[in-house]
Amino acid sequence: MAESSWSGAQTEEEVCASLEQRLGRERARLRLKIEESNEQIFGRGINFFHPENWYSMQSVLRCILDFIGLYERGRKNTECIEVRHNEAKLPGLPPRFAGFTILHISDMHIDLNPGTMRRLIEYLPDLTYDICVLTGDFRGETFGPYAATLAGLAQVRARLRGPVFGVLGNHDTIRMVPELEQMGIRMLLNEAESIKRGEQRIYLAGIDDAHYHRADDIKQAASQIPRDGFSILLSHTPEIYRQAAHAGFKLLLSGHTHGGQICLPGSIPITLDSVLPRRMSAGPWSHHAMAGYTSVGVGSSIVTVRFNCPPEITLHHLHGV
Repeated sequence: MAESSWSGAQTEEEVCASLEQRLGRERARLRLKIEESNEQIFGRGINFFHPENWYSMQSVLRCILDFIGLYERGRKNTECIEVRHNEAKLPGLPPRFAGFTILHISDMHIDLNPGTMRRLIEYLPDLTYDICVLTGDFRGETFGPYAATLAGLAQVRARLRGPVFGVLGNHDTIRMVPELEQMGIRMLLNEAESIKRGEQRIYLAGIDDAHYHRADDIKQAASQIPRDGFSILLSHTPEIYRQAAHAGFKLLLSGHTHGGQICLPGSIPITLDSVLPRRMSAGPWSHHAMAGYTSVGVGSSIVTVRFNCPPEITLHHLHGV
């Protein structure tokens, strides 16, 4: 299994050297180069249009919602977090892991959602789980300073128990990784870790952002897992579901879609910033032999409102078949 190479405060040169060691020189340099032009609205990544990089959209949407009298209602909806339970029935799950529970938190967008983060922190102490996974988009902006995001995440991390694993999203800079790992979040950059119960193991892999930065490498992550190992993949976006199933992962946990965030009655999304079947845009789904779950996220993006799509944190309870 890959080991974290971050330790203590690092200079920019040390960060780059560590990235090259973990990702490979070419992939690390490409990741950093793409971040330098992260405000691109059209033409990068899996889909063509990236509304999260259109920074005037936030003020435009808020003005429209204010004008029609819906903004305050939508803002209050962002603080009504639901705790959802997913009973995942997984063939081949080692018997020792029956009942193993994963707390799944996605798309916090911490700097844009202070009220939601306060509510999240209130919920966490009462939850029971074995490990926690964070599937990316820690910050709200896609470039610029991220100190406020790290400060807010440190408050969340202080209330999480046990091992915590994470992957980066399309809003996140890879330069955040040293401080994320210093606060006790094992970031998986196309890497895998094993989790033991007695003499049995499962494997947890995570890939770098596939949606915008295209820095994912499922093959590299899967190469660290024994051929007959039971494996779970963390990805910010579910858009790589075909590759994940082909690589033999049994469960894919992701976020990114926000379930649409602004939906018609019945949780019907008006639009999704994703290229995938709509049945995979929220909640549990399956593709061939792989189970999947797409979190609608706990935070909100672009504009801090939700309609017909409440924020969630999820407890995945694993069961063999």
